[in-house]
Amino acid sequence: MELTHATLDDLLVRLAPGGAPLYLPEELDPHDLTRLLDDRYGTPRTLVLDGFTDPTADESKGSALLAFFEDRAVTIRAWAYGDRWVGTGTARDVAGAERPVLVVAHREVPEQPAPAPEGNVDVDWLERLRGITGWTQPDQRPDVDWAEVQARLGTALPSDYKRMVETFGRGSFDGYLDLNQEPWTAFREDALLMWAGTEHEDLYCWRVDGDDPDRWPVVVRSCDGEDVAFDCGAAEFVCRILVDPHHRFTMAHYFDTHWFMSH
Repeated sequence: MELTHATLDDLLVRLAPGGAPLYLPEELDPHDLTRLLDDRYGTPRTLVLDGFTDPTADESKGSALLAFFEDRAVTIRAWAYGDRWVGTGTARDVAGAERPVLVVAHREVPEQPAPAPEGNVDVDWLERLRGITGWTQPDQRPDVDWAEVQARLGTALPSDYKRMVETFGRGSFDGYLDLNQEPWTAFREDALLMWAGTEHEDLYCWRVDGDDPDRWPVVVRSCDGEDVAFDCGAAEFVCRILVDPHHRFTMAHYFDTHWFMSH
């Protein structure tokens, strides 16, 4: 079997959420299947490694995929995609042979809110982002030493960004938008600090303009080198590109529901 994205599409069509996993030929390299899914859905979460299940795995992290295997899973990695969990890796079949597998499970997703009106100053954008992504986990990095980070960077940082890092930690929105755990300074000569980036190589930055970082505008350095400014903060920007289909950098065309995939 030659593994291509077309082959992967054919395999996924054969799987229904909640149905039995698809055991694949033993000669197929499971790493090739993982790479294809990684290209499509972003960085996965490892649920089982060498037969040991992640003790923190729950419904929000893809545990529904494990119900099919009992104690036969060897390595399982999971991706959130809309209302589905997609998993692959290896597991022992009924004869005890370790084989590559592909499995799909249903994923509960929250009702998606409409885009907030422009200029609404009363919105808590971090709380709105929690709602959009259905995030119910405890803060992932509540003890970040921001004083040390800011001293090393030589600047204070926007409060909404710090809350995003504390809340979500390492990972990506929709498996697509990677959240930097501290800003990158590669474009400092252009007065830009980069706080996130996408698989399409769009770079999300702030224009460091003035002493109040909460008033710094977001600037997108697009993959063609153009700088596009937005008069909003990082959390508002993420909320808008997730749900507003008319935003220039919208992700709403690609994803009907939204999530944060922890790395």
